[in-house]
Amino acid sequence: MKRSVLEEIAQEQKQFLLSSDSGLERKELSLLPDLSSHVLIVSGIRRCGKSTLLKQFLKSRHKNAFFYNFEDVRLYDFSRDDFSILDNIINDSDNKVLFFDEIHSVNGWELYVRQKLEQGFQIVVSGSNANLLSRELGTKLTGRHITRELYPFSFREFCSFRNLENDKQAVLEYIKTGGFPEVVKTGNNEILQFLIEDILHRDIAVRYGVKDVSSLKRLCSFLLSNAGNLVSPSKLIHAMGIKSASTILDYFSYFESCYLLNLMPRFAYSIKSQMLAPKKLYINDTGLIKVGAIAFSENLGHLLENIVFYHLLKQSKELYYFSENGRECDFVVFDKGKCKEVVQVCWELDSENEEREIRGLMEAMNFFNIHESSIITFNTNDLIKIAGKTISVIAAGEWL
Repeated sequence: MKRSVLEEIAQEQKQFLLSSDSGLERKELSLLPDLSSHVLIVSGIRRCGKSTLLKQFLKSRHKNAFFYNFEDVRLYDFSRDDFSILDNIINDSDNKVLFFDEIHSVNGWELYVRQKLEQGFQIVVSGSNANLLSRELGTKLTGRHITRELYPFSFREFCSFRNLENDKQAVLEYIKTGGFPEVVKTGNNEILQFLIEDILHRDIAVRYGVKDVSSLKRLCSFLLSNAGNLVSPSKLIHAMGIKSASTILDYFSYFESCYLLNLMPRFAYSIKSQMLAPKKLYINDTGLIKVGAIAFSENLGHLLENIVFYHLLKQSKELYYFSENGRECDFVVFDKGKCKEVVQVCWELDSENEEREIRGLMEAMNFFNIHESSIITFNTNDLIKIAGKTISVIAAGEWL
């Protein structure tokens, strides 16, 4: 590519970035460290607000930084050889802080980033593929990168953006709308339909060379229709028309890498037992479920559970479901190898489900020797004392 073209793109991108609205300040902004010794990676699903977060970071701390978004359509032909031209532009700009958005779309990007880090530049990289970012930088920059993950708006951010009171109506709106900033702003669900297509085609089919795109789409639709349910690859082979469980496992890995979904394991002290047990499925955002599920019967309990999962995930990466003696607990939260919290979720606690929900919690509390736990519901607050243990029933809006 020509230097004049790359320079023009850089100038236009930077001007647009600084002149555009910074949007709602994300909570994660205060958690982004200023590092010169490590590459800072900001990763998350497409359109969750990574570019906006970078904009806020740049405007608040590094207004003179060099910014480059590699998803610009004019850069589709950008190749490894063009890094030398970009290098000259950066050196002439006399900037020591570099912001690279979606740079992982260019082959050899990690070598270039390593070179700039070794030259003393401060580097921030954003991207929508967790595996590529961590694997490629992990290979070339062992121990010299730090990752921060971004998700769509939390419930509190959703309420703040829409100026809503924290009440049951706001919870319902959040469940049905989801937290993708553009959708919250415009109400246009087509954005999410295009997002799913982008993930399936650009981030998975093209990147990983998946030829059977029809089966990939069928599996995606099935998963979007089963949030909050247990899934087992071996049981999906015939239903999905996919030849082997290993192929389904590969597809699961691709979906997780692109932050489309998470698979939560069953708690077991044995790693082998964890691997063999079915996993519980959660989708990154309830808005994706609304537009991508096939014949999805609106199970509000599962949608609420999906939201609770991601709220917990932001606080702890060690999450499990618990199942012993025919009794289940939705979430077991670990911190540094020790269980610190058990949580049950149901839309409402009534005479039909109260005994089941409490028995599942009690089984987990006794197993982990915990004396307090929570049941998250749509709109109920209560306190239950039983066998020397305390169960707090909390309305979702207050808990979130």
